[in-house]
Amino acid sequence: MERLVLYSLRYVLPAVLCLVGMIVLAARGADSTSIEVAAMFIGAGLSVLMLNVIFRVGALGDRDRDEEDAARRFFDEHGHWPDELSDH
Repeated sequence: MERLVLYSLRYVLPAVLCLVGMIVLAARGADSTSIEVAAMFIGAGLSVLMLNVIFRVGALGDRDRDEEDAARRFFDEHGHWPDELSDH
């Protein structure tokens, strides 16, 4: 259930917002009001998508930091880095 909600927020919501913008544009014949409304919806959809991308990139940085912390703990316990061969 949680994956469905996350998928919906990451991909479905931005797609729906962009689609609504295009529908408004097509339905009203591209007059000045429909262009502004379409730009608003498409901009909102792209903004939601970009916020999700930025969040996921930030989460990858946390994973790298956790791996570095684990390597430092290994070094403290064993006296060498995990990817180095031990002479003992």
